[in-house]
Amino acid sequence: MNKKLLILIGFIILKFILQYVLVSSEYDLQRDEYLHLDQANHLAWGYLSVPPVTSWFSYIIALLGNSVFWIRFFSALFGALTLLVVWKTVETLKGNLYALILSALCIVFSSLLRINMLYQPNSFDVLCWTTFYYILIQYIVTERPKWFYIGAVVFAFGFLNKYNILFLLIGLLPALILSKHRKIFVEKKLYFALILGLLLILPNLLWQYNNHFPIVHHMKELAETQLVNVDRAEFAKEQVLFFIGGFFVILSSFYALLFYKPFEKFKFFFASMVFTLIVFLYFKAKAYYAIGLYPIYIAFGSVYLSDVLQNGWKRFLKPVFIALPLLFFIPMYFLAFPNKSPEKIVAEKLETHRWEDGKEHNLSQDFADMLGWKELARKTDSVYGLFPKSENTLVLCDNYGQAGAINYYTKKGIKAVSFNADYINWFNLNLYYTNLIRIKEFEENSNEFKETSPFFESAFIGGGITNKYAREYGTTIFVFTKAKININKRLEEEIKEEKNYEN
Repeated sequence: MNKKLLILIGFIILKFILQYVLVSSEYDLQRDEYLHLDQANHLAWGYLSVPPVTSWFSYIIALLGNSVFWIRFFSALFGALTLLVVWKTVETLKGNLYALILSALCIVFSSLLRINMLYQPNSFDVLCWTTFYYILIQYIVTERPKWFYIGAVVFAFGFLNKYNILFLLIGLLPALILSKHRKIFVEKKLYFALILGLLLILPNLLWQYNNHFPIVHHMKELAETQLVNVDRAEFAKEQVLFFIGGFFVILSSFYALLFYKPFEKFKFFFASMVFTLIVFLYFKAKAYYAIGLYPIYIAFGSVYLSDVLQNGWKRFLKPVFIALPLLFFIPMYFLAFPNKSPEKIVAEKLETHRWEDGKEHNLSQDFADMLGWKELARKTDSVYGLFPKSENTLVLCDNYGQAGAINYYTKKGIKAVSFNADYINWFNLNLYYTNLIRIKEFEENSNEFKETSPFFESAFIGGGITNKYAREYGTTIFVFTKAKININKRLEEEIKEEKNYEN
């Protein structure tokens, strides 16, 4: 086993270890993770929230036992594979051992630690962006048509994972057209590869068509409730912070792509970066949507620096570039991860956090979204167990986080649902419901009893989330028994109304 391979294996092992130790056991899974895990029980070619690839990984995780270990494993795996692709890119660009180590450090000790902390489509999205760029480099170097087909498959899987990868294409196409590589568009095999890619994504496109393109409603809702709060200056600032330890490496790649002769054939990558960022800024995208852009530029920058820092006084800068990712990881360790109790994080008051609502909070939204779920599930289980015929009891939640968490942690076999996100398609109306457990987000002067109890013989509160640091703090479990109305009929009406609204 050669030296390079041993070092690569060491970095990969380190990557996996960090992904496990940077999350304290005091935290539950994050809100989105529960929805993605529940999709394994409802396999389809599309969902209201995301395309289908995440559900495939969730199905594998379910087969492996659905434990937190395996949930964290897959996110870490995608991060480790991103590291591997960058490593192979450096080798393709003829980088030496210094370039390999520098690129690995910049990848490992970056915001990817935070991205790969959660089981969300983002980790696989970054992997697909990086791999697609790597494939493009391979084609430029070898001019072998096989890379067209490999690229089509990677892009298709990226598309079936997260539509965000379309931004890659939007930024790349004008860059290629303006470069000498525009000749690629007269290659016949490129279009055969495009047909292959289209065939792979066709089932999802048909699902979107048959379901009246819910992605349109989802994007409109996202723009109205979240993207409207995105500040373009904040977006630009966060781009610097994502790979702060490798910032000068990325900056070096820009210079190298424009003026470094060995990279002359890759000059269009600079234009691609510019066009892609402009599109993100125009649409007021969330800052993390652009993270997939940067790993490949770390490869370019590392190779360039390994060459220009060979001789003279510049060689003394080599350890500086190696040290920067490690030095910047120190504050990142204390600020970016849930490795301390929420009480300690809030007490330290090191920074405030801007949530999707546009307001500042003392705890990161992701961290707040990782609290209170076990408590909610345990208390819901306790109430659910009071009914002798539990299958006649409907557990109806306000949002997908509540429903997903209850379904993940339940010991009673609860199948909680919601009118929110994908759960609207997962109601079992073949059961006849007579009792209702209503999981309600906290509201000042809630009218839930007043509005709902007249339709049942009795009602009481079964508990709620008491963790004051949880985003769901105050969420209440309302219990209504022996319905005086036909719950199923009311559900059908509500589902129809909600779907008509979405369409």
